[in-house]
Amino acid sequence: MSGFDINTVTVSGNLTRDPEVRNIPGSGTAVCSLRIAHNERYKDASGEWADRAAYFDVTVWSGLGEWMGRNLHKGQKVVVSGRLKWREWETEGQKRQAVDIVADSVVPVVREGAGGGGSNGYSARSDVPTDMSDFQQQQPAAVGGGRSSTADDDIPF
Repeated sequence: MSGFDINTVTVSGNLTRDPEVRNIPGSGTAVCSLRIAHNERYKDASGEWADRAAYFDVTVWSGLGEWMGRNLHKGQKVVVSGRLKWREWETEGQKRQAVDIVADSVVPVVREGAGGGGSNGYSARSDVPTDMSDFQQQQPAAVGGGRSSTADDDIPF
């Protein structure tokens, strides 16, 4: 299907370190970097249950990233939704590649006591802002890949 590409991802996991917030020189735009570990349970060849971790680097822009830097800490469970971004670089003559997540939303999840919450014992935090309009994603022009607000104005519905 020409012209129809989907690039969305939602994954849950635990923060492997405290979020790191820095500002882009010149614009001052905040960018938050974090890593999550998603644990998957599976049965190994002998039929025993085992765990396998997958690690994801996540980038969160502007106000939401600043909020995360102030309020989230290593070990917290979060649900991340966003898009995948491919990057390449060279280190000591070796070409490297990675796929990262650029987050549109990150929802902290807290573990409730025995018998609470949903079937997995987790529920969304109530102190997380539900109105994300203050956290509109702002990216420097060099980053690209964002949606154009003028393109949304052309949609007839």
